[in-house]
Amino acid sequence: MAMPKIRKREPVAAPEVVAEVQQPNIQSVTWGDLTWVNIEHPTEREIEYLAQHYPFHPLDLDDCLSLKQRPKLDVYKDYLFFIFHFSVYSRETRISTHGQVSTFIGEKYLITLHTGELKPLVNLFRDCQTNEEAREQNFSHGSGYLLYRILDRMVDAYFPILDKILRLLEGVEDSVFDEKVEAAQELAILRRDIITQRRIIFPTRTVIVELEGKLKQYTTIDLSAYFGDLVDHINKACETLDECKEVIEVFKDSDQGLGAERINSILRILTIITAIGTVLTAMTSFYGMNIPLPGGANPGGSFYAWIVHLIAAVVVAGAMLFFFRRKRWI
Repeated sequence: MAMPKIRKREPVAAPEVVAEVQQPNIQSVTWGDLTWVNIEHPTEREIEYLAQHYPFHPLDLDDCLSLKQRPKLDVYKDYLFFIFHFSVYSRETRISTHGQVSTFIGEKYLITLHTGELKPLVNLFRDCQTNEEAREQNFSHGSGYLLYRILDRMVDAYFPILDKILRLLEGVEDSVFDEKVEAAQELAILRRDIITQRRIIFPTRTVIVELEGKLKQYTTIDLSAYFGDLVDHINKACETLDECKEVIEVFKDSDQGLGAERINSILRILTIITAIGTVLTAMTSFYGMNIPLPGGANPGGSFYAWIVHLIAAVVVAGAMLFFFRRKRWI
């Protein structure tokens, strides 16, 4: 009897575990020899990519991940790095917060890093991605001109925010002088928003003014006229905020003064009532004495004595009202 053949099972190779490598979230647009790299919500992955492909200082790359940086401008031999803030309105808190944009600009590139909340910047990048005419219009004069176009868009987008603040100021003014409306809370919210806007735009204006003289090597045209117009717009925004701050402070003082006046009027009336009541209480206490008055503890009192007592109380109360009137307390 033939023995059955035993087949040896070949060992099965273990499947290779392929580590998933996430690619950096980087978008770019190129026209000619100029590239705009846009990074939304930057992480360590994107920062490492920039460190490998560009000669950026490590401290500047670290600043891109921090959302607590002040607007600033750092000048290097081959590039500029600057941070600027613009307003992002929050419907929940009804005040604005700052949106930070970190920017690297070189001869043939412009790199922007932000959180994606600044709609003018996002919309301009999308427009350049999809529209050849927009790319030609924004890229044709170098990276310095492209940066100007970004700043111009964002400054222009600031004026609707100012218009909204001015409309709210008009509404608050009516509330302050309306006794039936409590305006203190609206004043506090609007005042906080104005202070936040000033904290955002004033340092940014300083950086933009300083930036103008540093962009000559990154553009093929003279940007003096363009930046002059840009600075005029941002100065107008700052002046408007200064006016709003002065107006809201006047409204706050007026509301406090009117509120104190209303409280004083109420206290004055209550004090007068208390004073009159005190005198009447003292006079009616005669019923607790051993004087025969009608309705008193001692029977047989005279009705005329009660009339005299009542007339005396009225005369005293009237005399006190006349005195208060002469003193202009009522």
